[in-house]
Amino acid sequence: MPSTLVIFYLVFMFIGLYFFFFYILLMVRNKYRIFSHPEPNRDYTVSVVIPVYNEANTIQSTIEHVMDSDYKGLIEVIVVNDESTDKTLDIVKSLQKRYRLLKILNKKNSGKADSVNRGVAIAKGELVGVVDADSYPEKTAISKIVGYFNDEKMAAVASCVFVRNNKTLLEKLQVMEYILLAWNRKLLDFLGAVYVTNGPLSVYRKDALNKIGGFDPKSITEDIEVTWHLMDAGYKTAMCLDAVATTTVPSTFKKFWKQRERWGIGGIEAIYKYRKTFLKKGIFGMFVLPYVSFAIILNIFVFLFSLYVMVDNFALSFLSTGYTLAVDAPLITLKEINLHPSVLIFFFITLFIISITFTRYILIVLGERDGRNQNVRKVFRMLFYLMVFLAIYPVIWFPVVYRIIKRDYRWR
Repeated sequence: MPSTLVIFYLVFMFIGLYFFFFYILLMVRNKYRIFSHPEPNRDYTVSVVIPVYNEANTIQSTIEHVMDSDYKGLIEVIVVNDESTDKTLDIVKSLQKRYRLLKILNKKNSGKADSVNRGVAIAKGELVGVVDADSYPEKTAISKIVGYFNDEKMAAVASCVFVRNNKTLLEKLQVMEYILLAWNRKLLDFLGAVYVTNGPLSVYRKDALNKIGGFDPKSITEDIEVTWHLMDAGYKTAMCLDAVATTTVPSTFKKFWKQRERWGIGGIEAIYKYRKTFLKKGIFGMFVLPYVSFAIILNIFVFLFSLYVMVDNFALSFLSTGYTLAVDAPLITLKEINLHPSVLIFFFITLFIISITFTRYILIVLGERDGRNQNVRKVFRMLFYLMVFLAIYPVIWFPVVYRIIKRDYRWR
């Protein structure tokens, strides 16, 4: 093997092992705090904003879940109707007869970010929860989040999101993905580096949103952008792993692809917007920006490198096999069999075993807290996720980069 390839292998193995041990040490150090949450030192008033556009199939259940909250300080739920053309508005109006806290704000179609901003503008609560119209916060979710705002610099707190639909293989893979994302986000919380406050349920300090001008209507991933904006302004963000909201994930490959394209474009868009903060301004500039940027670059580079190695090995094997057959020589001889594993193989096996062990531990510990998804224990599905799903996922970055070059930032 050429020395350059060996160097690349060793670098990738080092990076992989470094981050695994980094996360493991972070987890061990904070093992008693992973599912804990601070109790509120006073009664905070909370408004919930639900932006909707043609959500007739889900809006009733979403509102019912929010209204079922056990938090006594919930003073209003504002549904911002973005000029829906289905029966969404009729359903919300009918629910007003059951819930006195339910309010409706109608507006012309101008996108989700503007809808949230309009809702925040009229919200009376000190804290504002934002809930997607196809998501369902659990009864105790808001109660477990509000205590984080005892810290006056805390501006946004995300919930733990589980997948609601899990029938198809694609949905079941996303079940595991969301569990692992939630765990990873909680570990970053111990560093003060939660860089996404998710759409299914996040709670914001209204004053902080007002000071930064709210959500950016030009961003196609407004939840990422607003979190980065708050961190850039010196505020803190957090994540409560014990505050659960469920959501409906894409069930078809086409919808999944479009969603991930949007996430990728939004992430690179945010990096570019805040590029001047790189390696500056505390945890956001010194860790979050480099961490996200490096993860994207590494994801693309490892995929290209792996593709190159596979194509190179295939071409070499094809040519050598063809020559061997042509001269009527044996395809393999005993002296070509190497029973002595190399250092590279040792590192690869070590990394693979650590990956499987760490992933399975997370799926069992966190996955079993979600009663709908007991199948996360299945080893074959976990291996398929690690070896196939994650291996081909970087393909999405290529159309993302292409669209960015073309300046195509549309939310399709």
